[in-house]
Amino acid sequence: MNIAIVTGVLGGIGKESALHLCRRGYAVVGMDVVDATDLSDFAGFDFTYVKGDLANADSRAALVDAATAKGDISVLVNVAGVAPKVRRDILEMTEESYDFVMGINTKGTLFLTQLVANKMIGQGKGGSIVNISSCSAYTSSTSRGEYCISKAGVSMITKLFADRLSSEGITVNEICPGIIATGMTAAVKEKYDNLIAGGLVPLGRWGQPEDIAKAVVALCDGTFGYTTGQSFILDGGMHIRKL
Repeated sequence: MNIAIVTGVLGGIGKESALHLCRRGYAVVGMDVVDATDLSDFAGFDFTYVKGDLANADSRAALVDAATAKGDISVLVNVAGVAPKVRRDILEMTEESYDFVMGINTKGTLFLTQLVANKMIGQGKGGSIVNISSCSAYTSSTSRGEYCISKAGVSMITKLFADRLSSEGITVNEICPGIIATGMTAAVKEKYDNLIAGGLVPLGRWGQPEDIAKAVVALCDGTFGYTTGQSFILDGGMHIRKL
């Protein structure tokens, strides 16, 4: 049995990634911070839900325990992430907001990856770890600097673990989504609608969670088995510099 852990599993990218893995025959153990009132989309699949906060060590341990109770972990997909509760200019960013965003996006991702990596090493069967970073890892947004910094940290987490785990047969890669239609971007939909209409995204549309989920599966199923420490930019061409 192939067991996959997915964080942020009730959100757009997390949910689609989990569903795509379920359809490929993975037993998925997912975590999110809210009560799961409707898991009907997972009906018929081998899916286990664990409520928890990625920033909390006990929650991370409970998630891994739930997965190992089912068998050996073969995949970790780090999706969970938060934006600042209030967008502020970086000259006015608060320590409270910084700690909140970094605690989940960077610290939580780092120490869950550490925990799972050690389990994978003990299993001796290799594995795949996929981190969902962001175009914000390399694109300045001065009204949400803590988010940009947190995602730049995820990029380095990816490289560090890819380096350390390569000899263990464990690949570690990241996906950097662009403008994706999720709950996180819903509050600024009009802004991004206008930017996309103005040509910011060469492919001319919003990205969908499914666009990212397809890449997650490819990084987990061996399609890119000779790739580690790599950043896959899925942003509709937004990263292209043009004159």
